[in-house]
Amino acid sequence: MTTITDLYPSRGPAEVSVPRKDPVVWGSPDTPGPIAAAELQSFERDGFLAIDQLIAPDEVPLYAQELERLVTDPRIRADERSIVEPKSKEIRSVFEVHKISEVFANLVRDERVVGRARQILGSDVYVHQSRINVKPGFGASGFYWHSDFETWHAEDGLPNMRTVSVSIALTENYDTNGGLMIMPGSHRTFLGCAGETPRDNYKQSLQMQDAGTPSDEALTAMASDYGIKLFTGKAGSATWFDCNCMHGSGDNITPFPRSNVFIVFNSVENAAVEPFAAPVRRPEFIGARDFTPVK
Repeated sequence: MTTITDLYPSRGPAEVSVPRKDPVVWGSPDTPGPIAAAELQSFERDGFLAIDQLIAPDEVPLYAQELERLVTDPRIRADERSIVEPKSKEIRSVFEVHKISEVFANLVRDERVVGRARQILGSDVYVHQSRINVKPGFGASGFYWHSDFETWHAEDGLPNMRTVSVSIALTENYDTNGGLMIMPGSHRTFLGCAGETPRDNYKQSLQMQDAGTPSDEALTAMASDYGIKLFTGKAGSATWFDCNCMHGSGDNITPFPRSNVFIVFNSVENAAVEPFAAPVRRPEFIGARDFTPVK
């Protein structure tokens, strides 16, 4: 039986800071694809890449309508893949949308999307997670500061930082309606959080993050070192970001909804093993165990 070394310990008695041990861009700068060489360098430096228009304006209504169809379908609401707001009871997220919806399945296979993931990760890729995030106006709650990799490593068993996410805006992202915030350069330091992972932690964390949350002191230090970048853009814009970026988003108390589709690509060479710091695996609709490459 092959033993896999835990390069990024977390969920122990104390918070720990570990320098990144993996590349940021795994592909060669000469590999053809949608991302220009200068953009790849920017991604390696900052941990993210913002694209003004990933999908064209005339395509946006197709995805926006599909999002609306999913969140208003009583069968989808009753599905365990739908997560509701604790207070309003409105749908907050719908997971595994590339399996629920052919519209979003086609988007995952779109070369503008999967081609960029292959470039960054330097291999074929599969979908570790997909979801639509819905932030209606007047009080939709945000997502507290966290590193996705910390969770995916601790609770899903991803061994290495060879995973990339894309958030594609389906409504306009203003500077006031709870947009994505990232600490540029934070992807180069892994912050192992303190505290054991409760069994079935996902049931709580998908509504309100607790386990895997950095301390105020660590966040203050990282924000001082790296600063905070807020992403805005028209519907159809997108942000690619490394799995270890420290990121979050605020509540949306404006009248203007902020909805997006979120796709996580993992390298087929970084397939999930057993969780590194959790008693059980999370459900497959959150952390995939089907490692079939996107074609």
